[in-house]
Amino acid sequence: MKQRELYLNKLIQFKDKPLIKVITGIRRCGKSTLLSLFEKHLINAGISKNHIIRMNFESFEFDEITNYKALHAYIQKRLTNSKDRHYILLDEVQQVPSWEKVINAFLVDANVDLYITGSNAYLLSSELSTLLSGRYVEIKMLPLSFKEYLDFNAVDLNKLEDAFSDYLKYGGLPTIADLMDRPETIGPFLEGIYNTVLIKDVMERNNIRDAALLESILKFIASNIGSVVSTKKISDYLTSSGRKTTSETIDNYLKMLESAFIVYKANRYDLKGKMFLKTLEKYYLVDQGIRNQLTGLRDTDYGHVLENVVYLELLRRGYEVTIGKIGALEVDFVATKPNEKAYFQVCASILDEKTRTRELRPLEAIPDHYPKFILTMDKNIYSDFSGIRVINIIEFLMATE
Repeated sequence: MKQRELYLNKLIQFKDKPLIKVITGIRRCGKSTLLSLFEKHLINAGISKNHIIRMNFESFEFDEITNYKALHAYIQKRLTNSKDRHYILLDEVQQVPSWEKVINAFLVDANVDLYITGSNAYLLSSELSTLLSGRYVEIKMLPLSFKEYLDFNAVDLNKLEDAFSDYLKYGGLPTIADLMDRPETIGPFLEGIYNTVLIKDVMERNNIRDAALLESILKFIASNIGSVVSTKKISDYLTSSGRKTTSETIDNYLKMLESAFIVYKANRYDLKGKMFLKTLEKYYLVDQGIRNQLTGLRDTDYGHVLENVVYLELLRRGYEVTIGKIGALEVDFVATKPNEKAYFQVCASILDEKTRTRELRPLEAIPDHYPKFILTMDKNIYSDFSGIRVINIIEFLMATE
């Protein structure tokens, strides 16, 4: 198994803390493998296999556990000695109705350390959040970063640019590494993933009957990553294509796609007024490969695809990411942590003077002194403009934070 150290270290950090560890993320991003890596860590640390209860509810082995009482009985039977600590690892636990009652019961009544995964944000719905208030930590998992992609594919570091081109084309779902010797299999694999996400995590979960409308909305978002969009804009586009719908329906569908971790929304923040704006957000897709499968490869989208990659990388590094507005100008990303802030512009190239001026202007308009960056594919011809640093995107992705 390839390591996912970023996420494994988070689990190790929270080991034996009185919190439920909730791992969320799109299907096939590596949640089950992460639990396997953590299980291996526990065994290497001296934990007896008898004290580790591992269940994957997508496996036929647990097909008969269809309700929370059966789940409770199975785990209770495995608690060989209630005085000893047991580690409970539950994969795709949302398959069992009312599973949260079991989690809550063992959290209160037994000496256990709990880890659960799920491919849908309803795992942490408001009802569950209320039940487990203050007693869980969410670990948000994403597909492979570029650094992880290089490791998974054993890439020669002298071939970084070719590898980055493949990363933009095929995306970062871990299974891709096993398919690279047969590239013609990658498209069908990606199509299968997003069809499964749409059917199981969106349509079945929300009782949606209009699959065509849902897919049309997703394809619109995929074609417009990095562009400011509104529900009215999507509605007008679909209506002009012969699909009558309402802004309210589109808003609901977008929330469902967000809940399935296939779409991510970046809100806009007014840097002068210091307030979030309620309209004209930007949306990004969880994986470039899925996005390309939805839209086809289009060179004209290169800058926005780079923006998508940077957005996901900032999320991986633990930032809250918004779009910055300063007067009539826009900053691609405002990345914040509790005691940290940085501003980013993303552009394929700033060799052209007009482009360079355009990208610098929003950063120059920001009155504070937090770090400001332009990320570009240029090869370090420029490194600094009055304190604004220019960094090659591949170097940025390779950097250890």
